[in-house]
Amino acid sequence: MKDLITVIAKALVDHPDEVKVNVDEDEREVTFKLSVHPDDVGKVIGKQGRIAKALRTVVTSAAVRESKRVSVEIVS
Repeated sequence: MKDLITVIAKALVDHPDEVKVNVDEDEREVTFKLSVHPDDVGKVIGKQGRIAKALRTVVTSAAVRESKRVSVEIVS
């Protein structure tokens, strides 16, 4: 899952070497914190949050196999 987020984010940004994904996991939820270069935050979020919403949808769909709730946060 972490690799999926990393690949998608690197394709969107101008500074792919600064893309980092941290994972916070507890019993019921897994939170992926996506960190990108400050200039690329807008590219990851997209107009009216459409790209961020699509990224969250893809991750949620890929997480159906697990019985945990998955969320993606974009951190600058």
